[in-house]
Amino acid sequence: MTVQYRLQTPLSPADLAPLKAGDTVLLSGVVYTARDAAHGRMMQLLDEGKPLPFDLKGAAVYYVGPTPERPGCAIGAAGPTTSGRMDAYTPRLLDLGLACMIGKGKRSQAVKDSVVKNGAVYLAAIGGAGALMAGSIESCEIIAWPDLGCEAVRRLVVRDMPLTVLLDAHGGDLYQSGPAAYLAAQAAKA
Repeated sequence: MTVQYRLQTPLSPADLAPLKAGDTVLLSGVVYTARDAAHGRMMQLLDEGKPLPFDLKGAAVYYVGPTPERPGCAIGAAGPTTSGRMDAYTPRLLDLGLACMIGKGKRSQAVKDSVVKNGAVYLAAIGGAGALMAGSIESCEIIAWPDLGCEAVRRLVVRDMPLTVLLDAHGGDLYQSGPAAYLAAQAAKA
């Protein structure tokens, strides 16, 4: 049975511990955007011993490259990008305090292990529904690397962003348990 949770950033391990793969979350608070190019630059800063453009402790990062905002809107379409492209960087960021990633698609075993090790979560945003996701974004401000265009790091303020738990802090993986539950239900019908 899935449960719906309301969470507010910054997130603590205690906030994330009850979540199980398949649960739904309404997330509110500050969420940062970062994709491939921004992750590369963050690694460079870390390698040089320099601070990142935002505090990772308890932070949520959304893998998105939003479209330009329309008049009267905080942001344009804001659908998730494929998260696997950030897998090479993710364990390091989780070890430094990143609590939550938002995107779509499967993650590597190294990321799954690091999610468990750090008591973090990976949440799915609805792919192909960028306008729906944008509806929960109240404000958007570029805080780093505007030269990256849609891949610049942004500080979003979100209210009740609808998400689904893909990877939980206990090793649950909806990409494994979801198909297994479906097949079991089909077998029970037969």
